[in-house]
Amino acid sequence: MFSFLILLFSSTPIVSNLLVQSIDEEIPMFEQQQDNIDYIVVLGCSHTTNNKLPVIAELKTCSLERLMEAHRVSLLHPEALLITSGYAFTDEVSNAQKVKEAAISIGIPAGKVIIEDRPKDTKEEAALLYPLLKNKRFVLVTNAMHMPRAYRYFQKENLSPLLAPTNLLYKGESSEILSNLPNVSTLEKSTRALYELLGRIAQRLTS
Repeated sequence: MFSFLILLFSSTPIVSNLLVQSIDEEIPMFEQQQDNIDYIVVLGCSHTTNNKLPVIAELKTCSLERLMEAHRVSLLHPEALLITSGYAFTDEVSNAQKVKEAAISIGIPAGKVIIEDRPKDTKEEAALLYPLLKNKRFVLVTNAMHMPRAYRYFQKENLSPLLAPTNLLYKGESSEILSNLPNVSTLEKSTRALYELLGRIAQRLTS
């Protein structure tokens, strides 16, 4: 019974929005800077290589949204080079390489994209990118939910990125009655918020 109640409350938009909004609104959206930017760093996420599909369709939602935000930032700062990051894991192509291919497909010149395909997680991304990013002005692109934790990893490497969060899960309250009833998509948002909160706790305990 208790488990059912937890599931029910987590599936309720009012509960989910409270969890998500507090994280999503921590960091404002990126705006054009007065000074030049050296790099735009797109943290790795996920894709599935399928040569029958356009490369954009091979990206999972998280990678696609990060790429789109990086593209927006690059339009504001065309002087910046793009760094795509991410390991291959079980796929035949690394996420860094696949996001680079997708970036080229939407018009970003290949010569402006650098790949770093060694990191397996955010902690490794910060450490392995340090030599390139040291004393540089760069923008960090990742999910809004993930950004506070990612920022701490880069901060620990004595790096101070400008932040460009994407994939904000809180879009505002809805006036539609059906959208305020318990539903699966709301449960997913609550789950992601709780996962991130637990990740922050683990990060603090191990740092």
